[in-house]
Amino acid sequence: MATQLINVLLAAFTGIYAILVCYMRVGWSALPFFSKRSIPNIKVSVLIAARNEEANIGRTLSDILAQDFPAELREIIVVDDHSTDNTSAIVRSFADQGVKLLKLNESEPVNSYKKKAISTAIAVASGELIVTTDADCRMGKSWLSTVVNYAAQNSSFLVSAPVVYSEQRNFFEELQTLEFLYLIGLGAAGIGHRRPSTCNGANLAYRRDVFHEMGGFNGIDHLASGDDELFLHKVAAKYPDKIGFCKSRDAIVYTDAKKTLRGFIHQRRRWASKSTHYKNKGLVVLGVAIWLFNSLLLSTGIFALFFNAALWPAFTVAISLKLLVEFFFLYPLGKFAKRTDLLIYLPLLTFLHIVYMTYIGIAGNIGKYQWKGRRVN
Repeated sequence: MATQLINVLLAAFTGIYAILVCYMRVGWSALPFFSKRSIPNIKVSVLIAARNEEANIGRTLSDILAQDFPAELREIIVVDDHSTDNTSAIVRSFADQGVKLLKLNESEPVNSYKKKAISTAIAVASGELIVTTDADCRMGKSWLSTVVNYAAQNSSFLVSAPVVYSEQRNFFEELQTLEFLYLIGLGAAGIGHRRPSTCNGANLAYRRDVFHEMGGFNGIDHLASGDDELFLHKVAAKYPDKIGFCKSRDAIVYTDAKKTLRGFIHQRRRWASKSTHYKNKGLVVLGVAIWLFNSLLLSTGIFALFFNAALWPAFTVAISLKLLVEFFFLYPLGKFAKRTDLLIYLPLLTFLHIVYMTYIGIAGNIGKYQWKGRRVN
């Protein structure tokens, strides 16, 4: 009886997961490829929150200064979030090229220093359009003009754009790159269906007046994470049709995978910690369903291995279907990011993803984690 019940539950959740992933594929396909036409006459403020980024910030600023975007329409503001290295000194060395440096100096600790940094920058920013990226990112010379052009052509209030891991140095980083494509595709697909769910602050743009209209980060400023995703939800609640995804290779921002498993786990716990604070309960239900599927798949595999071999057929069918639909979803994303070579690792990632999702779903919503040298809730 127990075996039959597990088989039925696993079949049901596998079917739900397969439908969801196929739905995501349709959402990605619904997004047209974008090509810029001209550079609009829009003042843009590029904001970077940086903490102990002396190894990266110079390269990122050089990329931004090299953009094919008019210098008179571009403002660059870096907010130093209590760095203990030479981050500020490096930023100051770009002052003669118009880069502005702000430094956080709170008398009391806050739980979300990044939101504080972005809010501080927006308070002095003069751009009509706010563009955020991270201090360890790289971008091609047409990045800014492409994102701004997309926002202007589509009258977008908020634009999410692609982020891709690059310069993988080992097998672990290649696995992360493939897994991260799934996350970027998930966010893009939601926007393709006009149901925005997630985005990445390393490549995000929104109108400054809309930021103020939404009350900035009020209501989410007590959370360590969510300067991107939770703000997206605030805008989507009022203007779901004014959110776009810039599907263009010129709009890609490149960053690095985590060098260690510890760093990867802390990052994903931070990202997962936002999920219980979603006001859109449909997104909560979706997240719980995916977690339940992976948890059920993991427990079925363990029981089949050690206690009940009769569960093997159901487990084999479920994980095979999971692999199939994930390939169906990831293949066009791999082509877009020019990472199809990494799909050879998908069978292994499909197995690892079961364990990872089960663990992160729990760990991301309990206790504290380490980030940028701080312990946060």
